Amino acid sequence: MSQKVLLSSKEINIILHRLACQLLENHLSFENTVLIGIQPRGKFLAQRLTKILKEEYKVKQIDLGFLDITFYRDDFRRGDKTLEATKTKIDFLIEDKNVVLIDDVLYTGRSINAALTALQSFGRPKDVELLCLIDRRFSRHLPIQPNYRGRQVDAINDEKVKVMWEENDGEDIIYLVNR
Repeated sequence: MSQKVLLSSKEINIILHRLACQLLENHLSFENTVLIGIQPRGKFLAQRLTKILKEEYKVKQIDLGFLDITFYRDDFRRGDKTLEATKTKIDFLIEDKNVVLIDDVLYTGRSINAALTALQSFGRPKDVELLCLIDRRFSRHLPIQPNYRGRQVDAINDEKVKVMWEENDGEDIIYLVNR
């Protein structure tokens, strides 16, 4: 198994600031917009973007939540390994709000499909957008595209994109891994 660096810490930081600026352009005060990180890995991206928006761009209030999609996945009972659920934390209303779903890697689109289904349990948003750090654009099984993307990656099926976050893995780096 070999791996090559796709994005360094510096490149990730630049992309995060660009994504934060794009969100700011479209949502200004965030009074009618909520950010929801898809558990488990989208949580780190959502937290980092929220921190940048608050600290560097002085957005006063951002509703940030985390959505577990484990039991909404269409492959929930298909594999040999038992899936472990994480925690959903959405302590605000999404009814008539603009929701930005956030995940680290957009691959087949199935996780986003599960997130859209899970989101319905919390109300009916006015609008739903998708933000992803890495878009594996030629791997889609469903017609789902991001509104905001950090980087497009053309990876073949036996390659995996591995996103590592300082908060969880000790460093910010993204690898393209050959299995």
